[in-house]
Amino acid sequence: MSMSELEAALETIDKSNVFRTLQVFREAHLVHVLEDTGGGARYELCHSRHDDEDDDVHVHFYCEKCHRTLCLEDTPVPQVTVPEGFEPDTVSYLVKGICPDCRHLG
Repeated sequence: MSMSELEAALETIDKSNVFRTLQVFREAHLVHVLEDTGGGARYELCHSRHDDEDDDVHVHFYCEKCHRTLCLEDTPVPQVTVPEGFEPDTVSYLVKGICPDCRHLG
């Protein structure tokens, strides 16, 4: 969900409280952030098996027609090796196209 979607769903909670809570959840690896196609962020539950790192790495699919972002948890994630001296912090796998629901609608 995006920050605006969370705010709409939790309309009685102050925006700053939602933001601070998301930050705490990120630090505890309860949620992780996906960059959306508009330069914003989306949050999803993290199914990490560790408290000190986020090992819930999977591919996401963004439908350019209905604008949904879907988890493709059974899609193999490619191994990426960065050159010496680089220290990756996060990795994002996003595929864009048309989802099956939208393809069937025509």
